[in-house]
Amino acid sequence: MEDRISSEELIGAGAGVDSGTTIMAVAYEGGVVMGADSRTSTGSYVANRVSDKITAIHDRIYVCRSGSAADTQAISDYVRRFISEHAIDKGTPPTIAATAKLFRTLCYNNKDRLLAGIIIAGVSDAEGGVLYEVPLGGACVKQPFSIGGSGSSYIYGYVDSAYKPGMSKEECQELVRTAISHAMARDGSSGGVIRMVTIEKDSVTREFIPGDKLPFMLTSK
Repeated sequence: MEDRISSEELIGAGAGVDSGTTIMAVAYEGGVVMGADSRTSTGSYVANRVSDKITAIHDRIYVCRSGSAADTQAISDYVRRFISEHAIDKGTPPTIAATAKLFRTLCYNNKDRLLAGIIIAGVSDAEGGVLYEVPLGGACVKQPFSIGGSGSSYIYGYVDSAYKPGMSKEECQELVRTAISHAMARDGSSGGVIRMVTIEKDSVTREFIPGDKLPFMLTSK
């Protein structure tokens, strides 16, 4: 008889896949600020400590990805192609809502085969700066701010307290920086550096914050 290895034995041998991360986005009048840590884990090993979890879908539409890196990269590639073809066919830039609904459709129709949590954000003439969250299972929710990944459970209280409607671009950037830094300090599956993207009507600005320049770090005496 063929020997079989149980799932518990596989996990114990380090074959499990850890999908920890911290992603976040905050909308303000005229734009959106997105941020993410950079750690990609495979079981108990850090496979990539400086990965980029913020992916461009179109000129002014980006996504933050959490869950299985392979799943979210594949879904993003599909949506990027479909949205580009849609924009060419319509002769107008794609909307953030249409992009989010396409992510929702793919995630929901394949919910038993995917591990993917997505934050879709961007700026358009019709919508301004908006963001949508597509969590595990394939729902689609429009929100003023969104956090996801394993590190999000450590900062929900902080973000609920710190977020205020009508925040400026600089205030949103500071909120994203500090919140993700706090999550990285507490969550063993989040770490590395912080990557941020600020999307406005006429520009997309990337920011890189190295690990030794984080606004919050645990220190031991």
